[in-house]
Amino acid sequence: MCIGIIRKRVVGVVLGVSLGVLANAQSVYQDKPFLQDYSIKYYVDKPEASLAGLACDRNGVIQLLASNGLMHPSGGQFLVPGKILPDQTYRPMSDMKLAAIGEYNHQLVYLDNRAVLSNAWAGKLFTEHQLPQARLFAGGADFAFLVSDGKALHLVKGKDIRWKGTIADDEAIQIRYQPGVDLFWILGKKALYSLSGKSPKLTKVLDGANFTAFDLASKGTKVVIGTTDGYLEVDAVGKKPLGTVHRKLPVTNITAVAEVNGKLWFGSAQGAFALRLDGKFDYYNGERWLPGNQVTQIAAGPANSVLILTTAGLAKIESKWMTLAEKAQFYDRQVRTRHIRNGFNASLVHMEKGNLESGYMEDSDNDGLWTSMYLGGEVFRYAVTQDKEALQNCRESLDAMERLYTVTPVPGFPARSFERAGYIDKLHDKERWQHSPQPGWDWKSTTSSDEVIGHIFAFGAMAELVNDKELKSRAITLIDTLMSHIITHDMYLIDFDGKPTMWGRWNPEYVNAFPINVGDRKLNSSNIVAMLQTAYHFTHKEKYKKKAFELMQKHGYFENLMRPMRIIGKAPDNADEHSKHMSDGWNHSDDEMYFVGYWGLYRYALNDTLRANFKKAIIDHWEVERPEKEGAWNIFTALTGTKSFDLPEAVWYLREFPLDMIDWEIQNSHRKDIELLPDNFRRQTTKEVLPPDERPIQRHNGNMFSMDRLRGNGTSEHSAGDIWLLPYWMGRYLGVISAPMR
Repeated sequence: MCIGIIRKRVVGVVLGVSLGVLANAQSVYQDKPFLQDYSIKYYVDKPEASLAGLACDRNGVIQLLASNGLMHPSGGQFLVPGKILPDQTYRPMSDMKLAAIGEYNHQLVYLDNRAVLSNAWAGKLFTEHQLPQARLFAGGADFAFLVSDGKALHLVKGKDIRWKGTIADDEAIQIRYQPGVDLFWILGKKALYSLSGKSPKLTKVLDGANFTAFDLASKGTKVVIGTTDGYLEVDAVGKKPLGTVHRKLPVTNITAVAEVNGKLWFGSAQGAFALRLDGKFDYYNGERWLPGNQVTQIAAGPANSVLILTTAGLAKIESKWMTLAEKAQFYDRQVRTRHIRNGFNASLVHMEKGNLESGYMEDSDNDGLWTSMYLGGEVFRYAVTQDKEALQNCRESLDAMERLYTVTPVPGFPARSFERAGYIDKLHDKERWQHSPQPGWDWKSTTSSDEVIGHIFAFGAMAELVNDKELKSRAITLIDTLMSHIITHDMYLIDFDGKPTMWGRWNPEYVNAFPINVGDRKLNSSNIVAMLQTAYHFTHKEKYKKKAFELMQKHGYFENLMRPMRIIGKAPDNADEHSKHMSDGWNHSDDEMYFVGYWGLYRYALNDTLRANFKKAIIDHWEVERPEKEGAWNIFTALTGTKSFDLPEAVWYLREFPLDMIDWEIQNSHRKDIELLPDNFRRQTTKEVLPPDERPIQRHNGNMFSMDRLRGNGTSEHSAGDIWLLPYWMGRYLGVISAPMR
């Protein structure tokens, strides 16, 4: 079967998500190439240069007009910004007082205080216009040009001024030409006008107010006019308005309008946006896409790119065909070249505005969890491909995970992280760090339950799927070591001080103290049963099976974990303060712990009856998560074999995730094209979740409905290891994502 999903940023094309069907009737995404977009940014060193114009010729040469002359973009590649420098290509141009730059017949054309001129056509174009203050122009048929200083209009060709006119009680701000009918369109601040090139006569087409920019669209059949409060469309043939003003936009104060490659683009003071085929908008905000949010012009660039001029510089939005498999290769290089710290999957921080060479890898509370999720993805990758590089990645990650258990003085207790001695004052939560019995090393205490469930997930996947006897044995030993510690210490994780950690608590006295509608009661029950089942599956030690049944049957853990998600909410008024604190809103870290634990809960269930019930619990949880379109949770749900797990939404997540994973500031809460929801327990802010490339970068434990990021612009980069590679390779292993196809 084939389910169509509208692909963003595809000019004039709808790409469907092609799905096949597995033998068990699960859908399979056929991994065919799609268009992946990204931005190359060029910054102007001197903001006072006042970038005023932009054009690109048939050779791909891009020129910008600034207050101090012609400029051009220099250097620049993806994730390595370029600069805007003076253009000295044609030395005589530096002596001209240029007022505007444009494109005519795919060549660069200029306007100065005397003439319309060009260096193309052997420099023969030099048409004088007699408007010393001219600042607007557009080319018509057979080298005729309409020129304006805002009031006067001169139609010039060769040595002749074919027509002169003025705009009464208005000011021209843009001129466009419609070929085929030989018609110039002039936009004033208060009206739209037309002028025939054959028999010139200025005609007012439409009265209005607060007009700002315009362009011809839909093969010249529409005039699209931007205003300070939305945009309107005019029938270019009948010269009548089409419908009402469009205001359901990301930003209503329009500063630029352009149709590029058949797609309608708008600029604003808060970024750029493009109209999609489904009537919604792709929004480009922040330095993931633009050097600055104040957009002044949009134009076609080389090789079907889109050029967006801002007051801070130029963005070139490019796109390339790639499969998900090729995207995985890109992310693999990202992880391996700048996100592996002592074998951990780490973040790059303290960068200077996106400069990848300026940052360093930092420790994290959840080094073990993020590495577990990356390791799980590499296990699935190896299971699918038998790639030796994937196996080596598994080995190196396991080395780091294994050392978490040996760097501490407590048998079976894993550290959160470790680092070379002497740097505690520079690490996070320095009060949590301890000196290791191993000389020259320190380790971080207070290990949490989310670390532990991540460990068991990754070790279980490795023990089952990696056909390397040594790695299998080490993974099983680690499972046994950790779970023996927990059972020995009465279902607690005991730290160096002999006390349970804050979150490492699965004892019934703690778990069942929560009211039934507090999420931790269900979560801890689900996680510990999954962990005990995993331990029994690989060690065959009866103590794990016995303890799992004891918790489920005697202490109500089966009832706890099967409790429907619709029950989960805020603790009642008579509950203890801890319960109230733990249930003040939906916890997305809990979602991460649930789904990571579902691998062991379902796959290693102690019997078929339990497995069938656990499948119900997983699908019940997935149902409430569906609005988030979370790639990982949809793929994890597929492990149950259910026919419905929102595969198109999972693929949408994987395809729409930006290649640029730098934590740029980004804002969406001002948008007028999204429907906001009242405050709610799930912390869902909008009716529909925004695409991953329009919202802040975040891990799976973040709220996918978060709209803004207003801190640390370009100072850190997330790793794709846990965010993207895990759901992709899990999908490949489960067979719901195909190998790449051409």
